[in-house]
Amino acid sequence: MATPAKHWVPDRRDMIWVNFNPQRGAEMKDEHPMMVLSPKAFNERTGLVIGLPMTHAPSNETNPFAVKFTAAKGEVCYVLSHQPKSFAWRERGARPHAWKQVPPAVFESACEELNAIIAIAAT
Repeated sequence: MATPAKHWVPDRRDMIWVNFNPQRGAEMKDEHPMMVLSPKAFNERTGLVIGLPMTHAPSNETNPFAVKFTAAKGEVCYVLSHQPKSFAWRERGARPHAWKQVPPAVFESACEELNAIIAIAAT
């Protein structure tokens, strides 16, 4: 596992690898991609990253909270909008994903789905 450069800090819309352990109940476990929601300035200053887990698991085809998209080489991926996470990214050994960022439309859809669940936008 390559270590990212010391100056690397995840940014909003980035795809990163992060270790989700320890896991409880229906939470994801082990290392998975994550779509970063929080901005670089927050991530750098706090050492935390807020994001949504991502998976290739076909069981998410019928998950109403999974935002499906087709990535590089036709791979089907899902952003799980119902499982927002906050992690100490440095301590968990987070590193950039080879795909760099999720497409803007996927980011927007996942944020809309999360907002529908937690209704964070002022009305």
